[in-house]
Amino acid sequence: MGAWYWIGVFAGIGAAIGLAAAALLTRTALALVVSTVVAGVLGYFVSGAAEAAAGVAGAVLSSLGAAPLVAGTLRRGGTRGGTAVIIAGIAVVAAALAFVPVLGYIEALAVPALGLRLRRRAPDTHAGLRSLTK
Repeated sequence: MGAWYWIGVFAGIGAAIGLAAAALLTRTALALVVSTVVAGVLGYFVSGAAEAAAGVAGAVLSSLGAAPLVAGTLRRGGTRGGTAVIIAGIAVVAAALAFVPVLGYIEALAVPALGLRLRRRAPDTHAGLRSLTK
């Protein structure tokens, strides 16, 4: 396997770390910082600078992409613990799938795409609640 394979693996692992951090931590900025540091350190000490950069990129994209998912789940009545368990389980599966060639790259791009889609579909205001105040 070439360097492209390991860069993709660490991009996928970084995406999984970002996903888990967004689920476990309460603030998006905190999840972003923690996931980038963990992914960068893991990538650098295990393999090298290119892999660390890929892990950081995957973690940044994933933690920002997962934030609307977590916020929407909590807004709709989900509990913090239940949401964290489910999304952390998904992150473990995503980390395992990162070892499939090219799938790590796809993971690093799919999570922010999901987050953008969820942001577009979210309503800005609740017009029905204003009608009750008359």
